[in-house]
Amino acid sequence: MNPRDIPKKMSRLSCSLVQCLLRPLPPLLFILSMMSQISQGDVGTAAQYSPPYLPTACYNDSASQFPSNNLFAAAGDGIWDNGAACGRQYLVRCISAAVADSCIADQVIQVKIVDYALALIKSPPSAGGTTLVLSETAFAAIANNSAAPTSINLEFQQ
Repeated sequence: MNPRDIPKKMSRLSCSLVQCLLRPLPPLLFILSMMSQISQGDVGTAAQYSPPYLPTACYNDSASQFPSNNLFAAAGDGIWDNGAACGRQYLVRCISAAVADSCIADQVIQVKIVDYALALIKSPPSAGGTTLVLSETAFAAIANNSAAPTSINLEFQQ
């Protein structure tokens, strides 16, 4: 091949070298963005606990710690972080349970961490090893109480 012919062949291309290399980038970025929307949070388990909710490991006897909508939770070891979880807000969604039809489809709630799950000796159903132990109101907002699940699998994101 004659080196003088290279510019002639290059001029026949409909794009520059950089343009040709970047052409597949938008579809690839689209595919990656769609994959990231499938699951944006972590997966864990949740149980529920009942009143009395005071005292708590985070705020002791202060009733002002609870959100007015009563959507709050106790943090399990996985997210407790030596008490740094106190006051954190999590988006929570039920994704499955051992009992069929337990989850309320596409229901997402925001809960505030007010307690440490292992401190809940008063509420045995809090099941050791759970990620979150939800207040009765929070649990009922994402799981059907009629199905009577004792624990659920959930997706959560801070």
